[in-house]
Amino acid sequence: MYVAILVPLACFAMIFGIVYVIVTARNRERLNLIEKGADPKLFESVKRSSTGGILKWGLLLVGIGLGIFFATLLVQAGMEDGPTYPAMICIFGGTGLLIAYKMDQKSNHLKNNE
Repeated sequence: MYVAILVPLACFAMIFGIVYVIVTARNRERLNLIEKGADPKLFESVKRSSTGGILKWGLLLVGIGLGIFFATLLVQAGMEDGPTYPAMICIFGGTGLLIAYKMDQKSNHLKNNE
Protein backbone atom coordinates (compact mmCIF):
# COMPACT_ATOMS: atom_id res chain seq x y z
CA MET A 1 0.00 0.00 0.00
CA TYR A 2 2.73 2.47 0.92
CA VAL A 3 4.82 1.43 -2.07
CA ALA A 4 2.22 2.90 -4.42
CA ILE A 5 2.70 6.25 -2.70
CA LEU A 6 6.44 6.12 -2.06
CA VAL A 7 7.57 5.27 -5.59
CA PRO A 8 6.07 8.38 -7.26
CA LEU A 9 7.24 10.56 -4.38
CA ALA A 10 10.76 9.14 -4.62
CA CYS A 11 10.81 9.70 -8.40
CA PHE A 12 9.61 13.28 -7.99
CA ALA A 13 12.18 13.92 -5.24
CA MET A 14 14.96 12.48 -7.39
CA ILE A 15 14.05 14.62 -10.41
CA PHE A 16 13.73 17.71 -8.22
CA GLY A 17 17.11 16.98 -6.61
CA ILE A 18 18.87 16.58 -9.95
CA VAL A 19 17.40 19.82 -11.32
CA TYR A 20 18.26 21.65 -8.08
CA VAL A 21 21.88 20.48 -8.15
CA ILE A 22 22.27 21.47 -11.81
CA VAL A 23 20.78 24.94 -11.30
CA THR A 24 22.76 25.72 -8.14
CA ALA A 25 26.02 24.46 -9.66
CA ARG A 26 25.45 26.60 -12.75
CA ASN A 27 24.67 29.65 -10.58
CA ARG A 28 27.76 29.08 -8.44
CA GLU A 29 29.95 28.75 -11.52
CA ARG A 30 28.61 31.98 -12.99
CA LEU A 31 29.09 33.88 -9.74
CA ASN A 32 32.70 32.66 -9.49
CA LEU A 33 33.41 33.76 -13.05
CA ILE A 34 31.89 37.18 -12.41
CA GLU A 35 33.98 37.57 -9.23
CA LYS A 36 37.10 36.79 -11.26
CA GLY A 37 36.24 39.54 -13.75
CA ALA A 38 34.40 37.75 -16.55
CA ASP A 39 31.92 39.75 -18.58
CA PRO A 40 28.30 38.98 -17.52
CA LYS A 41 27.22 39.19 -21.15
CA LEU A 42 29.16 35.97 -21.65
CA PHE A 43 26.22 34.08 -20.17
CA GLU A 44 23.60 35.41 -22.54
CA SER A 45 22.57 32.68 -24.92
CA VAL A 46 22.51 33.16 -28.66
CA LYS A 47 18.95 33.53 -29.86
CA ARG A 48 18.00 31.02 -32.50
CA SER A 49 14.89 30.82 -34.56
CA SER A 50 12.27 28.67 -32.90
CA THR A 51 11.04 27.22 -36.19
CA GLY A 52 13.89 24.70 -36.36
CA GLY A 53 12.82 22.99 -33.15
CA ILE A 54 9.16 23.00 -34.09
CA LEU A 55 9.96 21.58 -37.51
CA LYS A 56 12.15 18.88 -36.01
CA TRP A 57 9.55 17.79 -33.46
CA GLY A 58 6.75 17.91 -36.01
CA LEU A 59 8.56 15.76 -38.54
CA LEU A 60 9.70 13.35 -35.80
CA LEU A 61 6.14 12.85 -34.59
CA VAL A 62 4.85 12.47 -38.15
CA GLY A 63 7.57 9.88 -38.74
CA ILE A 64 6.61 7.99 -35.58
CA GLY A 65 2.97 8.01 -36.65
CA LEU A 66 3.87 6.73 -40.11
CA GLY A 67 6.08 4.08 -38.53
CA ILE A 68 3.23 2.82 -36.37
CA PHE A 69 0.88 2.85 -39.36
CA PHE A 70 3.23 0.90 -41.62
CA ALA A 71 4.12 -1.51 -38.81
CA THR A 72 0.41 -2.24 -38.35
CA LEU A 73 0.08 -2.88 -42.07
CA LEU A 74 3.07 -5.23 -42.03
CA VAL A 75 1.79 -7.15 -39.00
CA GLN A 76 -1.61 -7.58 -40.64
CA ALA A 77 0.16 -8.83 -43.78
CA GLY A 78 1.78 -11.59 -41.74
CA MET A 79 5.08 -10.19 -40.48
CA GLU A 80 6.18 -11.02 -36.93
CA ASP A 81 4.78 -8.62 -34.32
CA GLY A 82 7.80 -8.24 -32.00
CA PRO A 83 10.49 -6.35 -33.92
CA THR A 84 8.21 -4.74 -36.48
CA TYR A 85 6.91 -1.83 -34.39
CA PRO A 86 10.25 -0.61 -32.97
CA ALA A 87 11.96 -1.04 -36.33
CA MET A 88 9.38 0.95 -38.27
CA ILE A 89 9.19 3.66 -35.59
CA CYS A 90 12.98 4.06 -35.65
CA ILE A 91 13.18 4.01 -39.45
CA PHE A 92 10.42 6.56 -40.04
CA GLY A 93 11.30 8.71 -37.01
CA GLY A 94 14.93 8.86 -38.15
CA THR A 95 13.82 9.70 -41.67
CA GLY A 96 11.72 12.55 -40.28
CA LEU A 97 14.74 13.88 -38.38
CA LEU A 98 16.92 13.65 -41.50
CA ILE A 99 14.32 15.57 -43.50
CA ALA A 100 14.15 18.22 -40.76
CA TYR A 101 17.95 18.50 -40.77
CA LYS A 102 18.09 18.93 -44.54
CA MET A 103 15.31 21.52 -44.48
CA ASP A 104 17.01 23.45 -41.67
CA GLN A 105 20.33 23.29 -43.49
CA LYS A 106 18.72 24.60 -46.67
CA SER A 107 17.02 27.39 -44.71
CA ASN A 108 20.31 28.42 -43.07
CA HIS A 109 22.03 28.38 -46.47
CA LEU A 110 19.36 30.67 -47.91
CA LYS A 111 19.66 33.06 -44.92
CA ASN A 112 23.45 33.23 -45.26
CA ASN A 113 23.24 34.07 -48.97
CA GLU A 114 20.94 37.05 -48.41
